[in-house]
Amino acid sequence: MRIGELAEQAGVSTRTLRYYESRGLLPARRAVNGYRVYGDDDLRLVAQIRTLQDVGFGLEETRPFVECLQAGHPAGDSCPASLDVYRRKLAELDVLIEELRTVREQVGAQLVRAEAELPDGPEPRCELTHD
Repeated sequence: MRIGELAEQAGVSTRTLRYYESRGLLPARRAVNGYRVYGDDDLRLVAQIRTLQDVGFGLEETRPFVECLQAGHPAGDSCPASLDVYRRKLAELDVLIEELRTVREQVGAQLVRAEAELPDGPEPRCELTHD
Protein backbone atom coordinates (compact mmCIF):
# COMPACT_ATOMS: atom_id res chain seq x y z
CA MET A 1 0.00 0.00 0.00
CA ARG A 2 1.10 3.57 -0.51
CA ILE A 3 1.54 6.21 2.18
CA GLY A 4 -1.97 7.65 1.80
CA GLU A 5 -3.55 4.23 2.21
CA LEU A 6 -1.47 3.45 5.28
CA ALA A 7 -2.31 6.83 6.78
CA GLU A 8 -6.03 6.26 6.22
CA GLN A 9 -6.02 2.73 7.64
CA ALA A 10 -3.91 3.77 10.65
CA GLY A 11 -5.89 6.93 11.32
CA VAL A 12 -2.88 9.24 11.09
CA SER A 13 -1.64 11.83 8.62
CA THR A 14 0.95 11.17 5.94
CA ARG A 15 3.06 13.80 7.68
CA THR A 16 3.01 11.67 10.84
CA LEU A 17 4.15 8.63 8.88
CA ARG A 18 6.98 10.59 7.32
CA TYR A 19 7.99 11.74 10.80
CA TYR A 20 8.01 8.16 12.10
CA GLU A 21 10.15 7.26 9.11
CA SER A 22 12.59 10.10 9.83
CA ARG A 23 12.88 8.87 13.43
CA GLY A 24 13.69 5.35 12.25
CA LEU A 25 10.47 3.83 13.60
CA LEU A 26 8.91 3.05 10.24
CA PRO A 27 10.96 1.45 7.45
CA ALA A 28 11.51 3.55 4.35
CA ARG A 29 10.89 1.19 1.46
CA ARG A 30 10.41 2.59 -2.02
CA ALA A 31 8.88 1.14 -5.15
CA VAL A 32 10.70 1.41 -8.48
CA ASN A 33 8.72 4.60 -9.21
CA GLY A 34 9.97 6.18 -5.95
CA TYR A 35 6.70 5.95 -4.02
CA ARG A 36 6.83 4.77 -0.45
CA VAL A 37 5.32 1.30 -0.07
CA TYR A 38 4.06 -0.35 3.09
CA GLY A 39 2.62 -3.67 4.16
CA ASP A 40 0.39 -4.98 6.93
CA ASP A 41 3.40 -5.26 9.25
CA ASP A 42 3.89 -1.52 8.92
CA LEU A 43 0.26 -0.98 9.85
CA ARG A 44 0.91 -3.03 13.01
CA LEU A 45 3.93 -0.84 13.81
CA VAL A 46 1.94 2.36 13.46
CA ALA A 47 -0.93 0.92 15.51
CA GLN A 48 1.53 -0.02 18.26
CA ILE A 49 3.04 3.46 18.27
CA ARG A 50 -0.38 5.15 18.36
CA THR A 51 -1.68 2.89 21.13
CA LEU A 52 1.30 3.67 23.33
CA GLN A 53 1.21 7.38 22.58
CA ASP A 54 -2.51 7.49 23.35
CA VAL A 55 -1.78 6.36 26.91
CA GLY A 56 1.09 8.77 27.47
CA PHE A 57 4.24 7.17 26.10
CA GLY A 58 6.66 9.45 24.31
CA LEU A 59 7.62 8.60 20.75
CA GLU A 60 11.09 7.44 21.72
CA GLU A 61 9.60 5.20 24.42
CA THR A 62 7.79 3.28 21.66
CA ARG A 63 11.05 2.23 19.99
CA PRO A 64 11.57 -1.04 21.93
CA PHE A 65 8.01 -2.11 21.11
CA VAL A 66 8.51 -1.34 17.41
CA GLU A 67 11.85 -3.17 17.38
CA CYS A 68 10.21 -6.14 19.07
CA LEU A 69 7.56 -6.33 16.34
CA GLN A 70 10.20 -5.86 13.64
CA ALA A 71 12.14 -8.79 15.11
CA GLY A 72 9.13 -10.99 14.39
CA HIS A 73 7.58 -11.26 17.83
CA PRO A 74 3.79 -11.58 17.94
CA ALA A 75 3.38 -8.53 20.19
CA GLY A 76 5.41 -5.41 20.74
CA ASP A 77 5.54 -6.01 24.47
CA SER A 78 6.87 -9.55 24.35
CA CYS A 79 10.52 -8.47 24.59
CA PRO A 80 12.53 -7.62 27.71
CA ALA A 81 13.29 -4.07 26.52
CA SER A 82 9.57 -3.36 26.16
CA LEU A 83 8.89 -4.66 29.64
CA ASP A 84 11.60 -2.34 30.97
CA VAL A 85 9.81 0.61 29.36
CA TYR A 86 6.55 -0.46 31.03
CA ARG A 87 8.33 -0.62 34.40
CA ARG A 88 9.87 2.85 33.94
CA LYS A 89 6.52 4.30 32.88
CA LEU A 90 4.77 2.81 35.92
CA ALA A 91 7.43 4.28 38.22
CA GLU A 92 7.01 7.65 36.52
CA LEU A 93 3.23 7.44 36.93
CA ASP A 94 3.58 6.52 40.62
CA VAL A 95 5.64 9.69 41.17
CA LEU A 96 3.06 11.82 39.35
CA ILE A 97 0.20 10.27 41.31
CA GLU A 98 1.96 11.05 44.59
CA GLU A 99 2.60 14.62 43.47
CA LEU A 100 -1.09 14.99 42.59
CA ARG A 101 -2.12 13.59 45.98
CA THR A 102 0.07 16.20 47.67
CA VAL A 103 -1.40 19.01 45.59
CA ARG A 104 -4.92 17.74 46.30
CA GLU A 105 -4.24 17.77 50.03
CA GLN A 106 -2.95 21.34 49.79
CA VAL A 107 -6.00 22.50 47.82
CA GLY A 108 -8.29 20.73 50.27
CA ALA A 109 -6.58 22.43 53.21
CA GLN A 110 -6.92 25.81 51.48
CA LEU A 111 -10.63 25.17 50.95
CA VAL A 112 -11.16 24.27 54.60
CA ARG A 113 -9.27 27.40 55.67
CA ALA A 114 -11.19 29.64 53.27
CA GLU A 115 -14.56 28.23 54.32
CA ALA A 116 -13.69 28.71 58.00
CA GLU A 117 -12.94 32.38 57.37
CA LEU A 118 -16.28 33.13 55.69
CA PRO A 119 -18.47 35.61 57.60
CA ASP A 120 -21.64 34.28 59.22
CA GLY A 121 -23.91 36.63 57.25
CA PRO A 122 -25.05 36.29 53.65
CA GLU A 123 -22.36 35.40 51.18
CA PRO A 124 -20.67 38.45 49.70
CA ARG A 125 -21.37 39.10 46.07
CA CYS A 126 -18.43 38.20 43.89
CA GLU A 127 -17.79 40.93 41.36
CA LEU A 128 -16.37 38.45 38.87
CA THR A 129 -19.63 36.56 38.41
CA HIS A 130 -22.36 37.76 36.12
CA ASP A 131 -25.91 37.39 37.38
